[in-house]
Amino acid sequence: MHAVVFAYHDVGVNCLKALLGAGIQIDLVVTHQDDPHENVWFGSVAKLCEDQKIPYITPDANQLIDLVPQLQKLTPDYLFSFYYRHMIPAELLACARIGALNMHGSLLPKYRGRAPVNWAILHGETETGATLHMMEVKPDAGDIVGQSAVHIGPNETATDVFGKVSQAAVTVINQVLPKLIQGHIPKKPNNLAQGSYFGGRKPADGQILWHQTAQQVHNLVRAVAPPYPGAFTDWQGQRMIVARTSLEGPFPRQLDLQVPGIQVVDNQVFGICGDQKAVAILDWFPAKS
Repeated sequence: MHAVVFAYHDVGVNCLKALLGAGIQIDLVVTHQDDPHENVWFGSVAKLCEDQKIPYITPDANQLIDLVPQLQKLTPDYLFSFYYRHMIPAELLACARIGALNMHGSLLPKYRGRAPVNWAILHGETETGATLHMMEVKPDAGDIVGQSAVHIGPNETATDVFGKVSQAAVTVINQVLPKLIQGHIPKKPNNLAQGSYFGGRKPADGQILWHQTAQQVHNLVRAVAPPYPGAFTDWQGQRMIVARTSLEGPFPRQLDLQVPGIQVVDNQVFGICGDQKAVAILDWFPAKS
């Protein structure tokens, strides 16, 4: 079996390794150049390709359509997308002889779209996972090929959960590879009406709104904790990144639960929320100017 793989991030690295381990011939990898303005804390697909002597390229989004002749000449059995960040044109998907499949970091049809792990934590989910699905022009809309679920702990951050999802992605790939190698793609419907779609998140979306509930504030902090940009609040004229919070007491009696915002008692920092409950701020630091 031959494949062309579009890949980035830890999921890209781990799933590429799974394909190689199964003996699939990878004729080309399409990946991204790292953004110098982004905190790159994850594995490098480009480095893996260099180590494994796999040809790779890093085209811009508007250059993808120019790859059609090259992929038509390669005639891959499969086209895989593992956390590749650009939409892949339909003309490229059509180059796969058997099928084009994408790995998504949620239990589809829930949390289609961007930043699925972050959104799941933000909404207080206790479970998410990885889904391999058929690729269509519409994002994350094709039939489901395989899924693996993971638990989200009440204090786990997006990075904690993303590590679990990365391993779940490998689990899914290993589960379905025997059938894919035989040329058979197991499918079940991806019922979009039962799911949800979310767009990308910006650093500005990390602002803490103290009128929200303590649980909502805690979930926001977990969802965007470093190495993501971080939740933030302003205190004494300084923008502060709130990296870790706790909902567990006991809390000092001196706290005024009627006034939302930051309060400091005995050198401990607390956030008072709109439901008249507090979060303990366990780690915060000045934002970079």
